[in-house]
Amino acid sequence: MITGKRQSNGYRFYGEKDLQRLRLLQQLQAGGLSLQECKDCLDGKLDRGMLQRRMVQLNAEIEAKQRASRLLSALLGKGSLRAWHQVTDRVAPDAYLDWIKQQGFSERQALHLKWLSKDMNQHDQYMADFMAVFQGLDRWGPGSEEDTVKALARVPIVPTQVVDIGCGKGLATIILAEKTKAQVVAVDNEASAIEALKQRLVEQGLQDRVRTECASMTDLPFQTGSFDLAWAEASAYVMGFEKALTTWKKLLKPKGCIVVNDLVWLTDTPSQTAVDFWHQEYPDMQSVTLREQQIRRAGYTVIDHFSLSQQAWANCYEPLRSRLNELKPQMAESTALADIDREIGIIDQYLGEFGYEMFILQVD
Repeated sequence: MITGKRQSNGYRFYGEKDLQRLRLLQQLQAGGLSLQECKDCLDGKLDRGMLQRRMVQLNAEIEAKQRASRLLSALLGKGSLRAWHQVTDRVAPDAYLDWIKQQGFSERQALHLKWLSKDMNQHDQYMADFMAVFQGLDRWGPGSEEDTVKALARVPIVPTQVVDIGCGKGLATIILAEKTKAQVVAVDNEASAIEALKQRLVEQGLQDRVRTECASMTDLPFQTGSFDLAWAEASAYVMGFEKALTTWKKLLKPKGCIVVNDLVWLTDTPSQTAVDFWHQEYPDMQSVTLREQQIRRAGYTVIDHFSLSQQAWANCYEPLRSRLNELKPQMAESTALADIDREIGIIDQYLGEFGYEMFILQVD
């Protein structure tokens, strides 16, 4: 590109013309051009097609750098991590959960972050708002006494030792105690829910039939083969459906049973809006057929299954809607309230394309 004149002593001499050509090359390089591209520009007319391709590439690089800058800023606590969380949790859920705990969050906090706040920087405020909504509600997920009794009636054994995993405030726990002669252990990692259940047990005279444990469903404090029936309404998703079935199986006696429900697609052609929503909120949501395949792989027989009733959804979401409307005036900027409101809207419009499926299973 710049040759100069070779002197008798072997050195090259570069004059003003060479220097200016070098400076022109540097100016072209400032546009992100390679040396060869700069040479092509110096030796002839501008190749507009080449310049356009370089512009597209450069803009892509700029966008990548901007994304990197936004991520680093968010990791430093100066922005939202929600979008990054959703992608990371989808591609590496277990590793991401472990990483959250390494940042100083307890397992309970990490699970709340994974499923609810989705942002380390805003987690405390989000959970405060979330609990302000749910604390006064009995149901934290769809369910009904009729559906619980219906599932219990289809269990093919007479249980004597029952564990209710992710019991919440114990609405199903009470039914299990009332409808069987079994000793029941109710487990949840939310202390306030356990306290509410204890009070309810005393009020109904069932405190001698039910023992409560404030513990994580991922590390239950029970011996292998402790129960002949495990119950898990609207809780298996926290661990992941397949992982929950595999982990909890060791708690069951030979030919023991588990009743578990999960959010599933009820149509092969769901609306794109519903797909997009649940892809963010529950990426592992599957069809009933695929769940049955996973159940069999985990070593269970499907005794029966059915979809939760419309009433089960109304029991949860009508009180939730009322509570949300009550809080909106003083919490208009709350991300938690906005998320809950959006979920209610999806359920109002698309329930039936998806639903909770109750599975009654027995160990092979």
